[in-house]
Amino acid sequence: MSAIVPALLGPQGTRVIPAWMPAPVEAARSVVLLVVDGLGWHQLQAHKKFLPTLSSMAGGSITTVAPTTTVTALTSITTGLAPGEHGMMGYRMDMGRQVVQMLRWADDKGDLRTSYPPEIVQPTPPFMGSAIPVVSKAEFDSTAFTAAHLRGTRSFGWRAASSIAVTVGSLLRAGHQFVYAYYDGVDKIAHERGFGDFYEAELRTVDRLIGDIAEQLTPDSVLLVTADHGQVHVGDNTIVPHPDVVAGVSYQSGEGRFRWLHAKGGATEDVLAAAKSHYADVAWIVSRDEAIDGGWFGPRVTDAARKRLGDVALLPFTDTSFEDAGDTGPFQLVCRHGSLTEAEVDVPLLAFRSNA
Repeated sequence: MSAIVPALLGPQGTRVIPAWMPAPVEAARSVVLLVVDGLGWHQLQAHKKFLPTLSSMAGGSITTVAPTTTVTALTSITTGLAPGEHGMMGYRMDMGRQVVQMLRWADDKGDLRTSYPPEIVQPTPPFMGSAIPVVSKAEFDSTAFTAAHLRGTRSFGWRAASSIAVTVGSLLRAGHQFVYAYYDGVDKIAHERGFGDFYEAELRTVDRLIGDIAEQLTPDSVLLVTADHGQVHVGDNTIVPHPDVVAGVSYQSGEGRFRWLHAKGGATEDVLAAAKSHYADVAWIVSRDEAIDGGWFGPRVTDAARKRLGDVALLPFTDTSFEDAGDTGPFQLVCRHGSLTEAEVDVPLLAFRSNA
C-alpha cells in the first residue's frame, strides 16, 4: 500500500509502474486516487451484487499496513512510507505515558495539538512534497490529523458526497494530473450498524459515487480505487483482559483488535506469559521486539516510532475485541479492524480508464 503514491508520482522518465498496479494505470494522462475507508477486499467479494461498477473494474487485492487502522494506513498512503518510518503507529498512541487518540489528536482532557505538533509527530511531507488537490470532507480541513498526513496539499472540501465527483471532474478539466479523494461512509456504517441492510445500502451509495466519478474522467485518465483496511463483525464479542494479565500493566493503548499493553517496570515477561496463558486460543500475542523483528511495521522502525508502541500486543484472529476502559466512544462498535486477519489486511486496488 505504501508504494502506491511513489509509483504514481515518481519523477517523469524514471517512473516504473509495478506489476501489481492495475493495467489501466499504464501511460495514463492523469490519475484520481479514491480511498474508500473500510472497504476491504473480502467484504467487496462477499457483496459484489451491491457494487457492480467497482466489481467490473480491473485489478485485484493488495495488503495494507499494521495496524489495520485509518490513522496508520492513510499516512502510509499519502507519505509512501511504512508505519515504522512515518511514526503514526495506531489509533491511540503512546506519546510518552500520555495516550493520544490520533484522529481527534486529544485525550480525555482535550486537544493536544500544542503539546504534540503534527509536523513533529509525523515529519514527512505527503505526496512526495507535491501540493496536489485533495477532495475530502470540509470538516476535516482544520484537524491535526489532516495536518499530519495531508499538510501542504490544496484542499477542495466537500460537505455532501454528491460534490465529490463534480469537484474531481472540475480538477481534471483544469489540467491536474493527480487528484486524491477520500470517502468515509462505508467505515462509519460498518462501525455503527455492522453488516446488513444499512451496510448494503451504503455499498450501493459508494458504487454510485464511483460511477459518477468515472463519468467525470477526462480522456485517458484513470480512476484508481483502494481502501485503508477491511472489517470484521465483532458485535458483543468483547474481552476485558483477565486480572492476571492487567496485574502487571500500567496502561493500554492501540485499539480493540490491536491492543497494546504497557507493562510496569520489569513486568513485560510476566504480562506476555499471562496473556498467552489466557488468550493464545483467540489472539496472536507478541512482544514489541517480536513485532518489530517480524517486519510488521516495515523494514525500518525509527526510535520515535518504537517509543510509541507498547510492550505486549494482543491481536485477535477470532471475531473478538479486547476492551480498555480508556478507549470509549459514543456507541458500541459493531464492526472493527486493527488486527492482521485477511479480512482486515486485504484491500482492493481497482482501476477504470476513460478513453472518451
